[in-house]
Amino acid sequence: MNYLPGVTQTTVRMDSLEVEGLDIFYREAGTPGHPKLVLLHGFPASSHQYRNLMPALAGKFHVIAMDYPGFGNSAMPDQATYPYTFDKVSEVVEAFLSRKSFTRFGTFAQDYGGPVAFRILSRNPAWLEWLIIQNANTYEVGFTAVWDGFRALWKNRTPDAEKPLMAFLEVDAIKSMYLHGHKKPELISPDNWNMDFRFMERPHARRVQMDLFYDYRTNVALYPKWQEFLRARQPKTIIFWGQDDIFLTREGGKAYLKDLPKAQILRLDSGHFAVEDCLDYIASNIIRFYDEEVSPR
Repeated sequence: MNYLPGVTQTTVRMDSLEVEGLDIFYREAGTPGHPKLVLLHGFPASSHQYRNLMPALAGKFHVIAMDYPGFGNSAMPDQATYPYTFDKVSEVVEAFLSRKSFTRFGTFAQDYGGPVAFRILSRNPAWLEWLIIQNANTYEVGFTAVWDGFRALWKNRTPDAEKPLMAFLEVDAIKSMYLHGHKKPELISPDNWNMDFRFMERPHARRVQMDLFYDYRTNVALYPKWQEFLRARQPKTIIFWGQDDIFLTREGGKAYLKDLPKAQILRLDSGHFAVEDCLDYIASNIIRFYDEEVSPR
């Protein structure tokens, strides 16, 4: 990506990079040479999720966020021949980061960003400088009752098991993911759910998401391994946890403290997409935490 005269480094720049034969869309901001920060998005979003957080952090960090295969503006290869699994997503993201020379960084992991990040870091532990968790689950206690239908799918993937989960891929459900538990809906743009749903209407997009719903069971199987990674590595960690997440319990955020007793946890009066209505608080505390704990002056 070229850095143009007259464009400030807090400006978010957008481009695509070919990775494993796929066009991977990404957003980038900040100055190369500054501490690197990777933002990994959740379901059903894309790097658009970080459109406001990136300029808020770009004065301090070199920030990057990409759309996973099948999400946002990245390529969506044929679901019949391409494996939509968290293993494959993490491999593409890992290759992307290597191509962009992001091999030592902090990472902000939200929702699906958690299993993507932990897979990459398990393979490349030296890549991790520090960790930011925002409503990304690594403990079974973190599941709300919403997951009961997903567990049924994991046990036996049939059309009957898939049918109730298709509702999560419709616009009303996507809208509720952005608004449930958020006390200031006036801060949350409807562009979020309208754009996410637009991408969901592409041919085969719902099948792609159903494949990932089913594959999520592999994340749960890896939770003990990732917990051990945290206990062994003790990365400097700050946790932002929306307390009224439609998918994740309050206990899911607190559970990290068993393995990371020195982590800071900031409980937010918010929901799943806390960056939408707690932007300034999250951005300022990321910068504070980095200055105080990761690279103190």
